[in-house]
Amino acid sequence: MDIETAAKCLAELGNPHRLETFRTLIKAGPEGLTVGEIQRHLGIPKSTLSHHISHLLWAGLVKQHREGRSLRCVADFELSEALTDFLRDECCKGFDDTSDREAGSA
Repeated sequence: MDIETAAKCLAELGNPHRLETFRTLIKAGPEGLTVGEIQRHLGIPKSTLSHHISHLLWAGLVKQHREGRSLRCVADFELSEALTDFLRDECCKGFDDTSDREAGSA
């Protein structure tokens, strides 16, 4: 994952309603939930929820498809895993002398 994609995802998850919506979809698993089901779980107005879902769709964190009169939302587990891997990737590796000097000169 590149830093621009990670930043876009993290920016959209920086809103409490969007983070809560995304976490609800993660809990739901690969079958996801309809917008109505998400609304019942979270207790937020439908128009507010639709606004937040559109942000998650834009970032690619959620996919949506129509089932009759309902819209089903599913978390993009591949992107979610790539994002967490990106955040953990350099954990505890430290800095070599070259990168320390480059960071200090910036």
